[in-house]
Amino acid sequence: MSLTTAQFTDRRAEPPHAVLDRLASWQRDLRADFPIVTSHPSLTYLDSSATAQKPRPVLDAVLGYLVTTNANAGRGTYGWANSTTELVETGRAAVHEFLGDRNTDSSSVVFVDGASSGLRKVAQDWLIEHLTDGDEIIVPFADHQANAMPWVEAQQMLTDRGRRVTVHALPYEVSGSGDYDIDAFTKLLGPRTKFVAVTHVHHVYGNDMNVHRIRNACGPDTVICLDAAQSVGHQPVDVSALDVDFVVFSGHKAMALPGIGAVWARNKRGLPFEPAGWKGSPNTTGIVSLSAAFEWLGAAGLGNIHSWTTALGAVLTDGLSRLNSYEVLGCQSSLSLDSDVQRRQGIVTFRHRGISSNDLGFVLESRGFMVRADGHCQAHAGEDSASVRASVHVYNTRCEIDRLLEVLTELDGAV
Repeated sequence: MSLTTAQFTDRRAEPPHAVLDRLASWQRDLRADFPIVTSHPSLTYLDSSATAQKPRPVLDAVLGYLVTTNANAGRGTYGWANSTTELVETGRAAVHEFLGDRNTDSSSVVFVDGASSGLRKVAQDWLIEHLTDGDEIIVPFADHQANAMPWVEAQQMLTDRGRRVTVHALPYEVSGSGDYDIDAFTKLLGPRTKFVAVTHVHHVYGNDMNVHRIRNACGPDTVICLDAAQSVGHQPVDVSALDVDFVVFSGHKAMALPGIGAVWARNKRGLPFEPAGWKGSPNTTGIVSLSAAFEWLGAAGLGNIHSWTTALGAVLTDGLSRLNSYEVLGCQSSLSLDSDVQRRQGIVTFRHRGISSNDLGFVLESRGFMVRADGHCQAHAGEDSASVRASVHVYNTRCEIDRLLEVLTELDGAV
């Protein structure tokens, strides 16, 4: 993994245990906002990369809307309908603000069902109109399938229309770090490279993919689409600093309800993004929950949330690195607490050398730990066997990670 100067400075200035000590009281107060967590003290939820738990203010906002002004947005002129329409527009403004967008006159926000549907909309409603015969695109085939398959589907749709588009696989470092290989990527670039799909934080390896390097390599004209499903709601995301053209994310991973997400479009390169077809009724409860989640996360402090989850991940990787029976996926140089390279972003994926990952998942569940144990929806160039993923959020504690390591230590050497 590469490391920016800021990341290196922050890491060396405050070791993971110091972060956890400094933020312990802050974290206790925030954890109390999650009724599903506090009402199940014997259980530990470690699957936040799949979906995040919801704080009480988000639940209260949804219930408050449903019992006061529930109506169909943009479909009536009476008070409740007008209020609902205003809530939708407020939600759109909340996305702009949460993403640090300071150029809202040209950019746009379109609400979608989630990241998967949002990426497909970019592919089918924008990309196929942007590309011409002979163009080339670059796609990450070891990232989530949602950021791989839509672009292949778009290629087939273009083929059916008589336009030949070449899809190149975005290269990864041969070291197995899970990071993009920028040197190999640069060699793929040519005058017909029109679009690159990338991921902000990898959902298996946990690393920030340093997308600024992609922009530096491909220059100012190539369109970049960013899958931010594992970063929005987990760490600060600033589109004014990220020179990408699309940011797509799911609300349920950012503490909102399932069934809501957004596509943010810069609308500076190529055609403006405008979804095709009739715009049906918006998911108003989802939008209300997203606005409330962004308000809660902003008040909590995304910088501190990111520091907390990264520190928990560092404690877990450090513990796993001391156990001979476990293989931690991704960068091997970042496992120990004194590592001088980029930390995992609260996502730690591993295997036991003698116990299948599915069985290990069942064992951990029997001990009160909810983890994900499967292939994690990686596209075809990803891992070829299942693994266990533990992913944390601000409601997780150092004690929970310590207890997880105790159980994993008991299984060290087991066959």
